[in-house]
Amino acid sequence: MSVLETAGADRTAAAENVSPPPQVVTTPAAVALMEKLRAKHGPLMFHQSGGCCDGSSPMCYPLGEFMTGDSDVLLATIAYSNSDSPGVPFYMSRPQFEYWKHTQLILDVVTGRGGMFSLENGEGVRFLIRSRVFTDAEIAALRAAGRM
Repeated sequence: MSVLETAGADRTAAAENVSPPPQVVTTPAAVALMEKLRAKHGPLMFHQSGGCCDGSSPMCYPLGEFMTGDSDVLLATIAYSNSDSPGVPFYMSRPQFEYWKHTQLILDVVTGRGGMFSLENGEGVRFLIRSRVFTDAEIAALRAAGRM
């Protein structure tokens, strides 16, 4: 085995030993708003179908109201602070995922109006996506896990 092959094998082995990072994480403000909306509307889901960068707004719907299909990727199931409750699925369109797959999405809340059909509309706040680029090791772990 050449030096380059050995280095590649070492990286692959290291990626297999590292847990892949979550592709979507939340801030406490996002979880609090999700819990408020769940109390009003029942189980929730998110879909990120537009926006190319930080500041994009995912849409929050009652679970099952937005029909997903083969053109959507389930990135995460977001937990509430009460772990006994089922989580909130977070989907993204496949073309957008191809653009964003190298980033971790951070679901946050800011002051402002939500999207017209998003459940937080009228709450005086809106969900917002921030992001950070995955490290090379995290990307390798995501690839090894088949999530990229």
